[in-house]
Amino acid sequence: MTLTSNEYAVTISDLVKKFGSFTAVDDVSLTVGRGEIFGFLGANGAGKSTTIRILCGILAPTSGSGTVAGMDIVRETEKIKTRIGYMSQRFSLYEDLTVTENIKFFGEVYGVYGERLAQRTAWILEMANLRERRDSLTGELAMGWKQRLALGCAMVHEPDILFLDEPTAGVDPASRRRFWELIYTVAEQGVTVFVTTHYMDEAEHCDRMALMHRGRIIALGTPAELKERYIAGTLLEVWAEPMMAALECLNSLPVVREVAMFGSALHVVVGSLEDVDSLRAALETMDIRIERIEPARPSLEDVFVALIEHAERGA
Repeated sequence: MTLTSNEYAVTISDLVKKFGSFTAVDDVSLTVGRGEIFGFLGANGAGKSTTIRILCGILAPTSGSGTVAGMDIVRETEKIKTRIGYMSQRFSLYEDLTVTENIKFFGEVYGVYGERLAQRTAWILEMANLRERRDSLTGELAMGWKQRLALGCAMVHEPDILFLDEPTAGVDPASRRRFWELIYTVAEQGVTVFVTTHYMDEAEHCDRMALMHRGRIIALGTPAELKERYIAGTLLEVWAEPMMAALECLNSLPVVREVAMFGSALHVVVGSLEDVDSLRAALETMDIRIERIEPARPSLEDVFVALIEHAERGA
């Protein structure tokens, strides 16, 4: 689908951010359509959070240009702040206030008062399932509940675009799953969600994503597109012991394009299934016990590992 300029929630062109001699964001360009759940994937320090802070008007870019909700990220930062919601990776609400007091505080910061504030408070309590905890001190809530409250406070003024910077860092898997259910609820209402994460399973929930490495975007597309595009060959799952000896052995074979640890197995990329015999023979020669070798479907983690290794070799 081709979008016209007024259908973009976010546009970035040749964005650069330097801190002294260090380049945190290096010539980044992308567009995000209205209503998308767009993921920024990458390891800590890849440049995701810096990019988010530029888009939110918190940091000024060194060079480049961009728009958020149609407004310029350099000249209209104050206007941008009225149209977006921002949730940082560190819990940023007031722990000595109750749940409803935090909602009221942030509502008034965004200019939400009276009946509208009452309606938004009721919506947030319902959306985050916090009605029974409305009078609880925020500091007494478990981390999962705190993150739901933070999401609600970021949306109290009904923003067009929601920026979530590592929103589930430090949260248990069950709470992370529930948090993503809330993100879907928000997106269904037409809000654009721009989320950074380093969790591969979370990235699967995004409509599209960009993979960042050392300040650059090294891949962009839907989860399905990235898996198809960047796993060149046949992916095999190999169970063998001892694992590290098997990894070293396979890594030395000409038929092996990529090999990486994946839980209790190894993920190995070869040209075709015909290469399995070569793998098996090499492992047996090294007295490595083979439990089984079978084809596997690539995951985003496989894509991530392959792309990072390619980027490192290129560097």
